[in-house]
Amino acid sequence: MFIMRMAMPPPPPPADTLQSVELADGVSIHLKVAGPAVRSLAWTIDVCITVVVYLIVFISLGVLGGFSGSGTVVQGFLLLFMFFFNWFYNVFFEMTRHAATPGQRMMGIKVASVSGGPARLPQSMIRNLLRVIDFMPACYLFGLVCSLFNARFQRLGDLVADTVLVYAEPKTANATRTQINAAPQPPAQPLSRDEQAAILQFIERAPQWSDERRIELSDQLSPLTGATGMDGLQRLCAIGLWLRQGGKSGAHSSVS
Repeated sequence: MFIMRMAMPPPPPPADTLQSVELADGVSIHLKVAGPAVRSLAWTIDVCITVVVYLIVFISLGVLGGFSGSGTVVQGFLLLFMFFFNWFYNVFFEMTRHAATPGQRMMGIKVASVSGGPARLPQSMIRNLLRVIDFMPACYLFGLVCSLFNARFQRLGDLVADTVLVYAEPKTANATRTQINAAPQPPAQPLSRDEQAAILQFIERAPQWSDERRIELSDQLSPLTGATGMDGLQRLCAIGLWLRQGGKSGAHSSVS
C-alpha cells in the first residue's frame, strides 16, 4: 500500500527587525530597525515636550507683552518661534552626537543612514520636510501605513532621504579601555564577505567594550592574527582599519 503525502509549504520566516544591508563594496551589515510601536511612543514624548515648551514661551511672552504693551510684536515673535521650533526641532537633535530627539533617546532609538552611518544634514532636512505628507490625514496615518509595507519600517520621508530608525547600541559603564594605535594592514589570508563583515562590526563596536572583552573576542581570531592578548587585538584592529579604508594602506589610526 502506498501512502501519498502532499508536500507542505515551508513556514514563513519569523518577523525580525534585524535587517541586512549590502554596501557598495559587497560587505553586508545588519541594522536593528525600530518598529511603529516604539516610534509612536518616541513621537508622543516629543509632542509632550513641544507642548510644554510652547506653554512656557507663550506664558513668558504674554507676561512680557503685558508689561510692554506691545502685544502685536510679542504675538509675531511667538508665531516665528513656533515656526522654527516645529520645523527644526528634529533636525537639530538628529545632528547631535546622539542622532536622536529626546523622545527617541528615551526609547533607545536613533536616526541613521541606510548604510549604517550617521544621517547627514540634507537627509535630516528631507525626512523632516516630508513629515507634512506623512502626517496626513492626521497623527501620521499615511506614514504608519507606508512603514507597514516595507521591511525597514520606513515612512515616506525615510524612503526619500534614505534613512532609517534603528536601536542605539547600549553603552557600557565603568569599563577600562585602552587606546590602540595601529596602521592599516592587509590580512595574511583571503577573507570571505561574512568574515570581513564580522571584523568591521568588531571595529565599530570595540570602543564600547572593556579591554577584557575586546581581548576575549580577538583571541578567537588568533589563527588569523597569529597572536593573542593585546598584541592580537592590535593586529586585528589593523586588519579592520585596512578593510574600513577599502583595502588601502595609509597613515596610523587609532581605536579607543
